[in-house]
Amino acid sequence: MAIELVPSSFEVPKILETNEFRLRMLSVHDVIKDFDAVTSSAGELRSFWPNSSWPKDLTIEQNLIDLGWHQKEFQRRSSFTYTVIELDESRVLGCVYIYPSLKTGYDAEIYLWTRPSQQIPKVTPGLLEQVVRRWLTEVWPFKKPAFPGLDIPWDEWSRVPDKAFLE
Repeated sequence: MAIELVPSSFEVPKILETNEFRLRMLSVHDVIKDFDAVTSSAGELRSFWPNSSWPKDLTIEQNLIDLGWHQKEFQRRSSFTYTVIELDESRVLGCVYIYPSLKTGYDAEIYLWTRPSQQIPKVTPGLLEQVVRRWLTEVWPFKKPAFPGLDIPWDEWSRVPDKAFLE
């Protein structure tokens, strides 16, 4: 049984829309556009997640499986992955991941990325981060979300103790 990341009384936002982009649940229907965004952003993604080789050698089939997993977790309320997409839905610009934190002192971990700025000059990582932080503060029930790699350097994050879970 999955543990819900948010209380059952909390209505999970379906969409967040700005003048530049929309956030909505990532689904298997986004596989082609998401695959294009991920593969065209490989360098940025590897620099953002320094201990990962993702998306090296990613196939469209693997991406479909990954999107299906994210979609199911969203439906189960155990994590939430939002696609960052153009308002006309023509192109995926990035992703926002909201995960339960396994680290002490934090109730959620937030990860986000965008395509390289030369591909989408109006939607920068800084703009996306600003919008997501405001959204989390105003709408979501988290008391202490973490932004590993942004607020907390990766080497410091790796030293934060893990939560102790009862078996």
